[in-house]
Formats: sequence, C-alpha cells, structure tokens
Amino acid sequence: MSREKTSGRTALQRVVERYLRYLTIERGLSANSLQAYRRDLDRYTEFLTQQGITEPGGITPEHSRAFIAWLRAPKLEGGLELAASSTGRAASSIRSLHRFMEDEGEVSEDATRDLRSPKLPSRLPKALTVDEVQRLLDAASGDDPQQLRNRALLELLYATGARISEAVSLNVDDVIDRDFVRVLGKGGKQRIVPLGSYAQEALDAYLVRVRPRFAAQGTGSPRLFLGVRGGPLSRQSAGLILQEIADRAELGKSVSPHTLRHSFATHLMQGGADVRVVQELLGHASVSTTQIYTKVTQDALREMYATAHPRAR
Repeated sequence: MSREKTSGRTALQRVVERYLRYLTIERGLSANSLQAYRRDLDRYTEFLTQQGITEPGGITPEHSRAFIAWLRAPKLEGGLELAASSTGRAASSIRSLHRFMEDEGEVSEDATRDLRSPKLPSRLPKALTVDEVQRLLDAASGDDPQQLRNRALLELLYATGARISEAVSLNVDDVIDRDFVRVLGKGGKQRIVPLGSYAQEALDAYLVRVRPRFAAQGTGSPRLFLGVRGGPLSRQSAGLILQEIADRAELGKSVSPHTLRHSFATHLMQGGADVRVVQELLGHASVSTTQIYTKVTQDALREMYATAHPRAR
C-alpha cells in the first residue's frame, strides 16, 4: 500500500503541510498569519483536487489562474465572490507556496510566476491635520535625552516626509549644513530634502546634547539616531516611540510613521506645492503615485465647500 493511501493525504497536501511547518518554525509567522495561509492553501488544494490534480508537478499556470478567477466569481456561478483584497492575499499565498515547492525540488518551474493579483481600489492616505501634528509634536517635548531624540526624530519625519526605514538609516553626515538631509530611498536612489527651522533646532539639540552621550555607550555607529546603549535605533523601536507619543497626544486615531509621511505630502499639496516637487521630495518613481494627494486635497476642498457655502446642498 502506498504511503499516500496510508496517510490519507495527497502528495500536494503533504507538501502544503511541510510549507506551513516551514512558515511556523523558520519564518516564525504569527498564529493569525498562519491561519490565513492555511485557509488560502486549503481552498487551493480543494480546488485543484476537484480538477483531478493531487501532485505538485501537475499544476499548470492555467490552474493557478483559474483558481484566482474562481475566488472572484459570483456565488451564483459557483465561485466564492471574494473581495479583491482577500483574493490578492490568496494569490500571494499560493505564489509563496510555489516558490517553496520550486526551491524544494518538488516542481521544475513555478506555475504562478506570471500570476497577477486583482487590482485593489485606490485608498486615500490617512493624514493628520496641521493641528493634530502640532499636538503630536508637543507630546514629544521634554528635556531628558530620550525625549530630545524622539522630538528630533518626529520633527525630521514630518519635515522631510521620509519613510521610517529611511530615517533610521540616516548617518550623521547625511545632514548637510543643517539645511538639508540626504535620503537614500528605494532602489538606492538618493534625494536631497530641505529641513525647516523647527527640525533644524530639534536636530541641533539632539546632536549637541544627546547623541555624544549615547554614542559613548556603543561602538561608534555613524547612524544619526541612536538608542541609549549607542546602537542604531531600529525601525521597530522608532515605530513604538511614535505610537507611545501618539497615545500621549490623545489624537483618538491610529498613528504610524507613514501617517507623518502622508501628512507631509498632503499639507504641501494643500499649501499649493507643485505635484512634481512633492514627487521629488517623497522619492516617488512615478508622478501617478504622488497624484493621489491631489485627490486628498480635492476631497478636503469639497468638504469645506459643502460646509461653508449656503447653496452647496
């Protein structure tokens, strides 16, 4: 009797179980993430079994595309009618599975290499108001070393629109004559972004009064932002710092490092900045990515008009 019959599972199901163990042990995924992967892959193996596919090598690109189409198809037509976001997550799950199978030698080529996820609807960035940003920065005020560092970090994020990963990767030498900061963005592309006077003052206070003390505890890291033990401030730590300050500010909304990036761009557009200038400051490869902030500004104008004009309704 074959091992497949003895186990009661197909060869494909066994590979999926190996992959899930890999995600648990080697990738350390959370229980919620693992549950989502399992749900997606259970649907995939069930779909393939109904097509008579029980071996990894039997899966073709047509099968993977048909699976995605089935997820989106209306229930009246036998599909699951999932949202684009859920279908996109499932597409990501099966692509990861196929890469695993190729790496493990279970298949000779990846049947999902050209698989495309459904296009998600545009989501407008969530930006803080100018007053909310001020409340956030006020909550970061203080004279102890960590407070001075944290204020400098937040001022820089809002002044430059830098991603949090870009901010924590800055070196001291990337601050140019107090007026500019040299940011290394995606794809290794550098951009020079101006620093306003508030960010300059906060950075000066940190560089003069705090960073030398932190650096003396470490091994001489060139990074601009350091932890209390002298090591580079991590992206995760910076995110936690921002969240803690946001909680103190009692803004009543979720605030992430990217919120400050969105706020930076939105406030520039509302102030009349040209979209091409904002594109350069954000480091976007395409202006179409930046143009979403035009929509944000238009929505704000529409809301203000509807509230203020006597014949708007």
